Amino acid sequence: MAYRDRLYPWCIVRHLPNAQNEIVERFRQRGEAEAYLRILKQLLPASDHSLIFDPAEDSQTSTNSTHYPPQVQGQASTGIV
Repeated sequence: MAYRDRLYPWCIVRHLPNAQNEIVERFRQRGEAEAYLRILKQLLPASDHSLIFDPAEDSQTSTNSTHYPPQVQGQASTGIV
């Protein structure tokens, strides 16, 4: 995810046929996104839009990977505590 996208986590999404989605616009604040969504629903009542929160996943804070200093990894693998 680009740095700009991480700054704007609130998204207006347009739902398309065949289970596809398109991000229409991104916002920093939820209130701005809700106001924009209300205007979209007034202007395009036939279109299906929704508001989502799309947080950025940072590879350094991912729960799937654990980072240890090299000494600790070596000690843990040999059984030395």
